[in-house]
Amino acid sequence: MLYLNVGEPDFTAPGLVQAAAKAAIDTGKTQYTQASGIPELRERISQWYRTRFGLTVPANRIVLTAGASAALQLACLALIETGDEILMPDPSYPCNRQFVSAAEGTPVLIPCTAKERYQLSSDKVEAAWKNGITRGVLLASPSNPTGTSIHPDEMRRIHTLVSRRGGITLVDEIYLGLSFDETYGKTALEIDDQIISINSFSKYFNMTGWRLGWLVVPEKLAPVIERIAQNLFICPSSISQQAALACFDDASILEYEQRRAEFKARRDYFIPALQALGFEIPVMPDGAFYAWANCSQICSQLGIASSWELAFEIMQKAHIAVTPGRDFGAFETAQFLRFSTASSMPTLVEAIARLKAMLS
Repeated sequence: MLYLNVGEPDFTAPGLVQAAAKAAIDTGKTQYTQASGIPELRERISQWYRTRFGLTVPANRIVLTAGASAALQLACLALIETGDEILMPDPSYPCNRQFVSAAEGTPVLIPCTAKERYQLSSDKVEAAWKNGITRGVLLASPSNPTGTSIHPDEMRRIHTLVSRRGGITLVDEIYLGLSFDETYGKTALEIDDQIISINSFSKYFNMTGWRLGWLVVPEKLAPVIERIAQNLFICPSSISQQAALACFDDASILEYEQRRAEFKARRDYFIPALQALGFEIPVMPDGAFYAWANCSQICSQLGIASSWELAFEIMQKAHIAVTPGRDFGAFETAQFLRFSTASSMPTLVEAIARLKAMLS
């Protein structure tokens, strides 16, 4: 079975990071840390924003978390009251709406089209906004499942609209390090220090199982987040934090950049190959490692009703696991499959060969 359904890099943590984890164990740096994380790592992340984006993000605005999932949970619990509506695109990562619901808010999925790069626009935010009910927006750039980003100008328009209404702008940037286009490879934090950014060591830094992420929040919100984290999580993994310090060594960054180039090469091979088989890719992903593929033509060819049935057909006949679109929302998602290109190039080549044989 080939697994093109999981959004997990096939790369693992570089050698320097693994060595740092072992050293932490050997030297006993395994006990509880501050709920907001060790100061050294918060400072390294601050330096990373400075060197990569030319942006000053003080370490006291950075809160380390037990993965991006914990970061989203903490942000939602800190900012959402019962009944608050949070606007987000349809399609989008399904867990994001669950974090809103867990905070007793109401996720509102707004249909987004290829013309909009499957992202919210300021016009749609304005049309959906309900004074006294809408609390803000939850965006993802680049996005799972589409791999598309919001243009910086549109991001600015959305945030301006939201902030004028006293709302909050949360931006999931866990795939930002895997941007392939300079136009989109900018953090939303460049727009305003009131934007809340969620990030992670899982994707660009290849540390999925280490469960380590971070939030960048306005200075006054940091102690609030810290108090909630103390009660829910105590602290992020101390070993993972010590290991993550090595992520920012020059040799590690060089390796990450080589891997980013490999992810781009996989995209550049796999998407044209899918298109040659009859799948439509309405928007070329500019980041992450996904292909959001319209399979209507294939379904029609095979006499299948939707991508849900096609996903099982592909699994049974081609022995490839893919993700049906309905996992990510309701708007036209029955026409889409999400392929993950986080696997090796030989795996992707084999997957195309199997799909071609199946469709022949």
